[in-house]
Amino acid sequence: MSSFKTIEWKDDRVVMIDQTKLPREETYVECMTYEDVADAIKRMVIRGAPAIGVAAGMGIALGALKVEASDRDGFIREVKRIAGVILGTRPTAVNLSLAVKRMLALLAVRGGDVDEIKARLASEARLMLEEDISICRRIGKAGSGFIGDGSVVMTHCNAGALATGGYGTALGVIRAAVEEGKRIKVIATETRPFLQGARLTAWELRRDGIPVSLITDSMAGYVMSKGMIDSVVVGADRIASNGDVANKIGTYTISVLAKTHNIPFYVAAPISTIDFDCPGGEAIPIEERNPDEVTHISGIRIAPEVNVFNPAFDITPNGNVTSIITEKGAVASPFSVSLSKLRD
Repeated sequence: MSSFKTIEWKDDRVVMIDQTKLPREETYVECMTYEDVADAIKRMVIRGAPAIGVAAGMGIALGALKVEASDRDGFIREVKRIAGVILGTRPTAVNLSLAVKRMLALLAVRGGDVDEIKARLASEARLMLEEDISICRRIGKAGSGFIGDGSVVMTHCNAGALATGGYGTALGVIRAAVEEGKRIKVIATETRPFLQGARLTAWELRRDGIPVSLITDSMAGYVMSKGMIDSVVVGADRIASNGDVANKIGTYTISVLAKTHNIPFYVAAPISTIDFDCPGGEAIPIEERNPDEVTHISGIRIAPEVNVFNPAFDITPNGNVTSIITEKGAVASPFSVSLSKLRD
């Protein structure tokens, strides 16, 4: 387990570590309203598909507690409006929309007055956090067998405890291998432009005593060519039914390099990240973020005023993926068949 809490429900507040401040300082944000939670998701105070899903559930529950309507119909209308605000924060991670649907489904359950529904929503949000941590542990156990003793593993972006309710997906696989007594070293890419690898993955692994080295994104091909990497493990924000993977921008490039150098490329993600209604990567919406993330670092301009293209994610085609590791085990190509077998 990680030595910090990414998000928790505490005294009818949502408390989350401020990932925009790491690694300079470890501070926590207390969200008193659903607007606070929505803003935190938008500003990437909290990020990572599973963590966003948990935050969405808690944001809706928090908003529901503040609704003053005493009649059931008026209360439900207001909660649905709140859910719409949460749903509009970030488009790519499917976990967010699934969390919203899960919370709204509780409104359709017959019986109970407004206070009982509020309690039901808060309980469900806390359950989502517990489930996420359990799922990540199962993902770690399912994937640890792919990581040999003495291995050097490359990861991109942050798919650790900071990106989930706790433990992590890609880093969960690494954590599980370490817990089994394996000597694992990690090479983390910096992950421009938001620097999740440099700021978050390196901080998290160092904090938990797992050896990590940091490289710039453009060094990935070089270190692979030198035989320094045994495998690549990344997370995912959405996986199409054919096995195409949406993950942080730069993942596609690393997958191509891994394939060129015959290095296994693993994707670790919960089944909830698989969008069975999405036929392929071309149908996944790609969020484009503020140009300032490219032209500035920590508020300091590093580029002239020019046009900027800043997609937050890219699509790794299924042909570049060795295995997708889930809480129900790992599956391989043909993914359209193997993934469908994971569907409940």
